[in-house]
Amino acid sequence: MVALHAIILMLIQAFVWILLAYCILSMLLGFGVLDIRNRFFYSIFNALAKIVEPVMAPIRSILPNTGGVDFAPMVVLLLIQFLVYPAVNRIFFMLATQSSF
Repeated sequence: MVALHAIILMLIQAFVWILLAYCILSMLLGFGVLDIRNRFFYSIFNALAKIVEPVMAPIRSILPNTGGVDFAPMVVLLLIQFLVYPAVNRIFFMLATQSSF
């Protein structure tokens, strides 16, 4: 049970790092530091976008349009920090203390 808890927390942490890498790569591409025509950076950006966009798309539809600033990654990070981590810890704590299993 402890191993499953650790694996789930590692997967969540990996998603956080992927989200941060996506944001940094997006800014570098947006400011012209990296060129989107470079196939290497395009393939990395595309792979990260396929992982991150399904989570951020519903949040973008809820948030108001703020022009060129995207607050969806910050909202996702805050949701993970304040909802997902405590919920996972609470669920595994309840399963660990339950005597019927």
